[in-house]
Amino acid sequence: MRALFVLTPPESKRFIAKAVARLPSVLRAKVDGEIVIGHGSTNVRVAEEIMGDCPERDRFISGQVINGILCVTEAEDKPPMIVMRKGNVVPPKLTMEETLKDFNAESVFIKGANAVDPEGNAGVYVAHHCGGTIGYAYGILSARGCNLIVPVGLEKLVPSVKEAAQHLGQDTFYYCLGIKIGMIPLINAQVITEIHAFRILYGLEAFHVGGGGINGSEGSVTLVVEGKKERLDRAIELIESIKGEVPLRSEKARCTNCMPTTPSMIRSSEKELEGRTSRHCKFLGMKEEAFFSLLKKSNSE
Repeated sequence: MRALFVLTPPESKRFIAKAVARLPSVLRAKVDGEIVIGHGSTNVRVAEEIMGDCPERDRFISGQVINGILCVTEAEDKPPMIVMRKGNVVPPKLTMEETLKDFNAESVFIKGANAVDPEGNAGVYVAHHCGGTIGYAYGILSARGCNLIVPVGLEKLVPSVKEAAQHLGQDTFYYCLGIKIGMIPLINAQVITEIHAFRILYGLEAFHVGGGGINGSEGSVTLVVEGKKERLDRAIELIESIKGEVPLRSEKARCTNCMPTTPSMIRSSEKELEGRTSRHCKFLGMKEEAFFSLLKKSNSE
């Protein structure tokens, strides 16, 4: 039997999050181990599916593509990343090294991504010049063989993460529409897309057959799903229940004092960027009314 689904980006995020929460490694770590959930719009839903709630959900974001540019959230408004030990939420330590001190092969680190390729590699944009959250965590996670889980929708499909990473780098651009970025490729993560979610939740095979849309359906993915009727019926029931998932209402950082930050360093944002000569964003220092006036299209035509 076959079924055909269209998922908008918010719907995909919710669907993928439900699959992440059902992973055996996550279920084990929730009871007996440690889980870290990094910032991100997909991870808002992941936190809600694992914990039942996400603190300050509209602000639980770090880097973002918003208003048609690359940007970040306001540093002082951003809640800390989520750390769970044996089912209890605990405050993260000041540095990533301290936060992941007791991480081992049973521990789980969940990080969203900005790119995924057909080979299952994921890529994470980094605006902080030292690599941000994933930059500080990746070495520890890889060295110890921890469970690095990356939920990412197929709207972010690229031909090759390796090639994408080779063409990015904060100090390589003379022009960037927004904040300058590099990319950290993740080749040893457990990537969870909509295709994996159908398999995890229902044992169904899904095939990505198209994408895109208009009038609020931009970025949608179209999938054909095959399997036994009773399993498809259960999947249909779930998909219909998440149709209309509402997007987050995030806000961009104010251009007057924008600073790319990371929860992994003790120093202030200004100290972190001390000595850097390259301008990290072309809009830095601009007043908000000037920024939106610059990007706004003329309605006179």
